[in-house]
Amino acid sequence: MSDTIRVEDKGDWREITLNRPDRLNSFNDEMHGALRAALEDARDEGARAVLLTGAGRGFCAGQDLGDRDPSRMDGPPDLGRTVREFYAPLVRLIRNLPCPVICAVNGVAAGAGANLALACDIVLAAESARFIQSFAKVGLIPDTGGSWHLPHLIGEARAKGLAMTAMPLPARKAADWGLIWDVHADDMLMEEARALTASLAAGPTFGLAQTKACIQAAATHDLSDHLDMEADAMKLCGESADYAEGVSAFLQKRPAEFQGK
Repeated sequence: MSDTIRVEDKGDWREITLNRPDRLNSFNDEMHGALRAALEDARDEGARAVLLTGAGRGFCAGQDLGDRDPSRMDGPPDLGRTVREFYAPLVRLIRNLPCPVICAVNGVAAGAGANLALACDIVLAAESARFIQSFAKVGLIPDTGGSWHLPHLIGEARAKGLAMTAMPLPARKAADWGLIWDVHADDMLMEEARALTASLAAGPTFGLAQTKACIQAAATHDLSDHLDMEADAMKLCGESADYAEGVSAFLQKRPAEFQGK
């Protein structure tokens, strides 16, 4: 496996670390392929949760621009191809994983790195972390789902302000705005993130996957369609072993032992 990422098997869940700290974990083609393979392996091997973080002093600085420098190429780079072949499939993969994906932003998250975090289900950040829509500094638009996630999460006014000014957004303000879930002291971030991931992995992950799908679909459904989706999801959950175990545990006043199915 490529050394651009590290994967730790925690039993029911995986911890995946972006591992190009000398480049602030910016993406090159190798890291794209390695991250996608690690996420696909987690899915295929039945991981019940995934924790994503970065090595060193930052989470991810986005695309390694050294790989997309027009002055070193015969012509302008096809950045649309970069999005279609690398970033868009990565976002779709994270959003479609049938388990919670937690992101621990341990420092700067810039450009595609910021929007990679926003594609995850629950985002925790260190007090020192900053989210930067740095695309405007080089004449680009927020990709990796950024121009979709930002207005859905924080509204059009704040989305345009962040995207057009490229101003850093401190972690605490990101949480106050509803962009992320929570903020922790730098030296407590990974402990808190691992505890949350382990707790979710031990939970009713079949139902959590249905919850994830329903909440994500709400952005494109009208209420009537969404009520139908809720009914279908509740039917599936009601037929699951996790629901039977949850009810039994509740009635017997004991901790539930969920299996994720």
